[in-house]
Amino acid sequence: MTETSTTPALPSHSDGVNLCLAELLQYKNQSVRWLPPAQSVWSQLNGQHLSRKKGRGMNFSEVRPYQPGDDIRAIDWRVTARTGKTHTKLFTEEREQPVMLLVDLSSSMKFGSQLLLKSVQAAHFASLLSWLAISEQDRVGAIIYTGRELFECKPTGRQRGALRLINALIDAHQGNSESNDTQPFSSAIKHLHHLCPKGSEIVVISDFYQLMETDKRRLSQLRQHNRIQFVQIHDPLEQGQTTFKGTEHVADSHQSVWLDFSARKTREKLSQQYQGHQEFIRDMAMGLAIPLHQISAAMPLIRQLGGKEKQYG
Repeated sequence: MTETSTTPALPSHSDGVNLCLAELLQYKNQSVRWLPPAQSVWSQLNGQHLSRKKGRGMNFSEVRPYQPGDDIRAIDWRVTARTGKTHTKLFTEEREQPVMLLVDLSSSMKFGSQLLLKSVQAAHFASLLSWLAISEQDRVGAIIYTGRELFECKPTGRQRGALRLINALIDAHQGNSESNDTQPFSSAIKHLHHLCPKGSEIVVISDFYQLMETDKRRLSQLRQHNRIQFVQIHDPLEQGQTTFKGTEHVADSHQSVWLDFSARKTREKLSQQYQGHQEFIRDMAMGLAIPLHQISAAMPLIRQLGGKEKQYG
């Protein structure tokens, strides 16, 4: 079901349903606007509230005797107790930080009522982040979850890392034609835990319909040694917002029903279900101290980030 009367123009090279190389490559040139000293992409998603730029980690270098002027917070108390003389830890700045993405392309993401499928918007945002990561000389990797299988991209630097991720997104999206999800989302989180180097910047891009309360423990373990961001992709119809007044056949892996969108009761029921889901996601994110951002599939990505789309080709 589509609504064309108020639909914004599609992003360059995109038909809103399929993925192609050209539409993901265009974000290579878009990423420059969020490089320092510009505002970060996260501050744009948070509206006018400015979030601090992600900081570099510090790697342990050596222990040496304490000298006047050293930071007392860096004192190594174990060595101090063993030797009887005060020792301090020295650190070197971590120059390269892995950026790990968990991209959800499962059946619930293959939905869109206006501009793009949620899965297509998720791929667009993943592409933007990958180009931004390599622009900052970081490595980028990903776990792509289709509901039936996992695609793995180990953290790789330079342009090869972004290109590898983009090609994996296209392959996973094209190959995910089945409507039933047979593999739990928890398997993707578990695999991410094994693949992800400590000190990574982790971004989970999903509608989070596959997320379960039991996943909180694994996410908490990831949160201990990494920074995590949640990016929720949503569609207006999920909130009962639509100008469509007809009847539509809607199905998922659990049920198949006909919905009358001309009935206010139908739209209110959708809104109530969405609000319940939002409460679950917000509670999960707050409980884990994970920032939660939202992106709509009904509007071009760059427009939501406070910029105008550049035209290519």
